[in-house]
Amino acid sequence: MGTRVAVISIIVEKKDSVEHLNSILHDYSEYIIGRMGIPYRQRKINIISIALDAPQNIISTLSGKIGKLEGVSAKTAFSGVISNDG
Repeated sequence: MGTRVAVISIIVEKKDSVEHLNSILHDYSEYIIGRMGIPYRQRKINIISIALDAPQNIISTLSGKIGKLEGVSAKTAFSGVISNDG
């Protein structure tokens, strides 16, 4: 199955969900290219960006699990390039 590069943008509004979010990301760490987190203290939220190279179903599953967390929202952007060597 081919892989795609994607970015999941995450906004965490509920601090209690951070530990569960990190656990989910750890479970998918083999697909994560990089991760950037920005604490926005004035608004009391965290902004996280995850770059992935994975099969589309894995990316969608991960995004769905993240989006189900309370106080967490996630949006995914996919590249148009599909690689069969990923």
